[in-house]
Amino acid sequence: METLDTLSPGQRAIINDVAGEDAIAVRLMEMGLIDGEEIELLGRAPLGDPLEFLIRGYRLSLRSEEARRVSISRVD
Repeated sequence: METLDTLSPGQRAIINDVAGEDAIAVRLMEMGLIDGEEIELLGRAPLGDPLEFLIRGYRLSLRSEEARRVSISRVD
């Protein structure tokens, strides 16, 4: 299973699922990380964390730990 943290800058993917039932999973879904949405990794901070994504026309920064909870299918 691939997750958001495995993308390289410029790569796009389709979100399949957000793992968990806790407050973090709910918050991720409220930010637009839902099944079927396309997402693109714009870049990583110099030390690799956080990650910046483009989803639904806005930029979203996530920690690597949060990005690991989102399973994806790459779009090539």
